[in-house]
Amino acid sequence: MTTALAPLARKPLLALPGLALAAALVGLAPAPAPAQTALSEAMQLDPEGRALLRAEIRRYLLEHPEVIMEAVKVLEDRREAAEANEARDMVSENRDEIFDDGYSHVAGNPDGDVTVVEFIDYNCGYCKKAHADVRKLVETDAGLRYVVKEFPILGPSSVTAAKAALAARAQQDGKLYMAFNDALMGHRGSLTDAQVWSIAQEVGLDVEALKTRAESPEIKAQIERTYELAKKLQIQGTPTFVIGDELVRGYAPLDHMRDVVSAAREKQG
Repeated sequence: MTTALAPLARKPLLALPGLALAAALVGLAPAPAPAQTALSEAMQLDPEGRALLRAEIRRYLLEHPEVIMEAVKVLEDRREAAEANEARDMVSENRDEIFDDGYSHVAGNPDGDVTVVEFIDYNCGYCKKAHADVRKLVETDAGLRYVVKEFPILGPSSVTAAKAALAARAQQDGKLYMAFNDALMGHRGSLTDAQVWSIAQEVGLDVEALKTRAESPEIKAQIERTYELAKKLQIQGTPTFVIGDELVRGYAPLDHMRDVVSAAREKQG
């Protein structure tokens, strides 16, 4: 017994980062530098010695449970940082398709210093929730460029609405697009195809021309391009925002979006 634990005698367990050593022993994370030597020694223990070591680690963690939460926080911070870096790389690799695809509607200031791109689905409850905040963000920031990505993922009527919205850009130089977008987002509950066309008529669009263009190969290809872009960016839900070089997934309150826009401006200098 004494012999089995002898290699640890020079480094008392409680003087080491106990949870880091424990995590390394069970394969949850690599040991940090201060614990690497002790870990190497611990791995050479006989089964009885390893069992005693695990018992000592368990005792330490039970006496100091706050260490577990501290370690979880560190791991979560590292995971979030890695995901943010990965997202920035994905945005950088697909900048042209994200910000200037040539077919997605651009609102706000076309020459703005910061661009907010939003992937939307007209049947998405969280998109509807975000809609007023996004409009306020754009209306109160004269330097903001806003790009709408039609990303229908919630069924056939979502596809109909997205194709109709894209087709609306061909009428009256796209002047009715935002009114159509507002009306579709303002509809309570899920849309039907009939409701899409009814709303189009209400905002002043030529419905027959809209239906014809909505089914054109050009509009279908635009939807496919957005699907492909979303795949590259690992976007699976709506709303999803690209603000500067940051990906913001899911509903974000107005104040948070303003903070991300401000950070994007600071990065640009």
